[in-house]
Formats: sequence, structure tokens, C-alpha cells
Amino acid sequence: MTVYSYSEARERLSSLLEKAFVDGQVRLKSRDGRIFVIRPETSSKTSPLDVRSVKLPISRAEMLEAIREGRERFS
Repeated sequence: MTVYSYSEARERLSSLLEKAFVDGQVRLKSRDGRIFVIRPETSSKTSPLDVRSVKLPISRAEMLEAIREGRERFS
């Protein structure tokens, strides 16, 4: 993995970000010797509420009855 100096990173920020995207990350070394890692953020194109269904061996009537019981119990 390539380590870029602070001044190199300033001069070539656009190409550095592209390299981080392609390689997964790049390292920057500051003037005082500290090293930082730049990684692209993973973007999720699906909603966190988009969940897969669960196949259960129950009928629609049984499911509706369970919902009714739950509503009666907690209302």
C-alpha cells in the first residue's frame, strides 16, 4: 500500500480519492509522522427496513388471529 505525504496528498487529492476507491484505502503521513487512513464509505442502496420475508408454515387466518391476540393483549 502506498503512503502519501501531506504535501503530495494536497496536490493530488482527486487522484488519491480515486485510488482509495479502487484499492479500498490509502494512507497519509502527516509532517509530524502520524499516519491516517482514508477509506471510501460503503453506500447501501437498500433501505434498512427492507428485510427478507420468513417462510412459515402458517395460514393467513392463523397470522391474522395472532395479530388480533397481540393487539388485544397490549391495548
